Amino acid sequence: MFRRALLIAIGTALLGFAAFLLLTQTRPSDQADLAGLQADATRGAVVFAAAGCGSCHMAPGAREEAQLVMSGGMRFASEFGTFIAPNISPDPSHGLGSWTLEDFSHALRDGITPQGQHYFPVLPYTAYAKMTGQDVVDLWAYLQSLPPSTTPSAPHEVGFPFSFRRLIGGWKLLYMTDGWQMTAAETPEIARGRYLVEALAHCAECHTPRNAFGGLDRSRWMAGAPSPDGQGRVPNITPAKLTWSEAELFAYLTTGFTPEYDSVGGHMAHVVDNMAKLPASDVRAAVAYLKALPAAE
Repeated sequence: MFRRALLIAIGTALLGFAAFLLLTQTRPSDQADLAGLQADATRGAVVFAAAGCGSCHMAPGAREEAQLVMSGGMRFASEFGTFIAPNISPDPSHGLGSWTLEDFSHALRDGITPQGQHYFPVLPYTAYAKMTGQDVVDLWAYLQSLPPSTTPSAPHEVGFPFSFRRLIGGWKLLYMTDGWQMTAAETPEIARGRYLVEALAHCAECHTPRNAFGGLDRSRWMAGAPSPDGQGRVPNITPAKLTWSEAELFAYLTTGFTPEYDSVGGHMAHVVDNMAKLPASDVRAAVAYLKALPAAE
């Protein structure tokens, strides 16, 4: 009887482990939308700005031209540990110089390393998953044009069990979604704004609260959240709280000045710098999207 119970327990454990491996495996997406596309680094510079790549991957305190050296090193504190932005310059040893376009696309849109591991979702691949193939190709071309850096990427400071990357496969099953949060865009301008805000600029990563597992609480989309570093709060940017006019919002996103003549600070200053590099039509589209959001208290 004991032997039978032991065999059943072992069998159940093995089945459970097999199920765990199956559910948490990486699932690379089809990259067929990259085929035959012509890269344009000039367009890639706009994607780079909209996606905020430099805001995270430049060296801490970088100024002027140094902001285009993607050597990494910025630290992002969270309740799960501190994540450190890696080197994404074209250096073949310490950056992305040895990667292929497909490697890059899998990293951005699937959260999968070239070695087949899961990336921590501090890389906002849940948003970038909605990027078009053309934008991926153009961004890759632009990154290849930037200066290489030999600065090694620092390891994340994340303790067990959060450091066990296999668990992220289960997290992805729960929190990676294919559809848009704003399911219907009433105008082409709002649709463009939705793409910019929900995909490229990944605004919800900061402005939407999270649950205990770090997944976005989509029932309170853009309703504000505690700052990940524990210092203050990221504001609600739905019409429930953000009551500025479209012109005032446009001015804030391109100049950093509020209608009350306060100036932007913190990481949002980088966002304003990036938005100011976009075509005015794109900024207006982002504003139109924000004004069309349902009010969330």
